[in-house]
Amino acid sequence: MLTSKEIHEKLTKINSSLRAFAMSLTGNRVDADDLYQDTALRIMSNADKFRVGTNFKAWSVTIMRNIFINNYRKKMRRGVLLDQTPNNYYINSGEGTIENDGPTNSGYKELLDMVETLPEDFKRPFWMAYRGYKYDEIAEQLDAPLGTIKSRIFFARRKLQKMYEQAHRVANAA
Repeated sequence: MLTSKEIHEKLTKINSSLRAFAMSLTGNRVDADDLYQDTALRIMSNADKFRVGTNFKAWSVTIMRNIFINNYRKKMRRGVLLDQTPNNYYINSGEGTIENDGPTNSGYKELLDMVETLPEDFKRPFWMAYRGYKYDEIAEQLDAPLGTIKSRIFFARRKLQKMYEQAHRVANAA
């Protein structure tokens, strides 16, 4: 295990590489600096997980990439998009609203009714996954083991598929 001084020295050596990688991921200096700081903090707080003899730079880059991906997923789940083009071109370029007819579609309503018939142990994790939560976030919120959450969502999907197939088999037979 490395000391905090040794970790700091190794981090200093790869500072410019990490900052360049952060810039390539984010595309702007402010976000790159934030990503670098988050990465440096995570490296320092997880120094005990670094295995001596392995590639420190690769370990650090992996941490940075994972932080970037997780932050991106959080932004997507919250619907936060940043338009950094001049005059917010992408935000202002929409010609109008496109209506989503999913909620008025009878198949969609039928599927919602089927989800409501699932046992509560399956329904709640399924809805959370449907809304974009990651498995580990669902497990944490429901205070259940990760494997249990994964299997409940899997079996909920399988049950819904069978219910849907059965309903349409009966409808087509009539």
